[in-house]
Amino acid sequence: MRWRDLPGWGRDALHEAWNAWLRSCERPVAPWTALCAEVRQLTLADEAARHAWVMRRLQPYRVLAADGDNRPGLLTGYYEPEFDASRVRTSTHRVPLYAPPGALAAAGNRPLWTRQQIDTDPAVQAQLPVLAWLADPLDALLLQIQGSGRLRVQEPDGRVSYVRLAFAATNGHPYQSVGRWLLQRGEIRDGTWEAIRAWAAANPQRVDELLWANPRVVFFREEPLSALDAQFGPRGAQGVALTPLRSVAVDRDAIPYGTPLWLVSSGPVARLQRLVLAQDTGSAIVGAVRADFFTGWGDGAYTLAAGLKQPLQLWALWPRSQP
Repeated sequence: MRWRDLPGWGRDALHEAWNAWLRSCERPVAPWTALCAEVRQLTLADEAARHAWVMRRLQPYRVLAADGDNRPGLLTGYYEPEFDASRVRTSTHRVPLYAPPGALAAAGNRPLWTRQQIDTDPAVQAQLPVLAWLADPLDALLLQIQGSGRLRVQEPDGRVSYVRLAFAATNGHPYQSVGRWLLQRGEIRDGTWEAIRAWAAANPQRVDELLWANPRVVFFREEPLSALDAQFGPRGAQGVALTPLRSVAVDRDAIPYGTPLWLVSSGPVARLQRLVLAQDTGSAIVGAVRADFFTGWGDGAYTLAAGLKQPLQLWALWPRSQP
């Protein structure tokens, strides 16, 4: 494609995307390895110099579905939740978050216990190392769906630790949407988290039934959250820290990690025309014209991520064979 065919090209603040690009250059893969030295050299360059370099060194290609159809794809959003937690089980904090069990390696490709087995079988629970405890089972489910989160942990000695729980593994069972489960049964009219939480508050005796409709459980690893680390998101599947509003999860079978993408999406929640980096993936991110937009952390990030479900166009910016 020609650069002028990209809607909004030339009006984006590329310096905001440069931090994400520098992160990708921490774990570069072909064909980006050779360009990373130039990306670093442009760290302090002005916008005009960055735009000129991108247009000289890269060629935009329209990303299409596998059958060549140019119909719009789908953009959704995800974020990093923040919760209060306890290092020990208390009368209020009774929902465990687990590290990967030793049985995971022995299981190989076979699924481990279901969510219901983990919640109800003491013999299974004895094999699961607990990292922290939450007060609300829906918070724990949301943390697992998002794949990572920030915790303010009350330690046994009274200190408060700030940590990040990052995705480590799963129990191998397929993800099933609890919102869809409720919708199919006519229990709610829309599949938002607000509607799910309202249903749970009105039906506390059925919350376990709701949770067990999704057999998939995510296991986490704990990471320290320094002041510097707190300025970035969790590490995505590329192995680099995600940058709010500049990192996306993609289908890695369609788009290689580290690929700069021109993203265009308009809907009731956001109008986006910007450079983003493919740095993550997810089980629900399937297809070439499909992306999950990392919105950051906190209430504003949640609101944007929860509302994003709108048409998507993508262009991959690929290195030219000659400078």
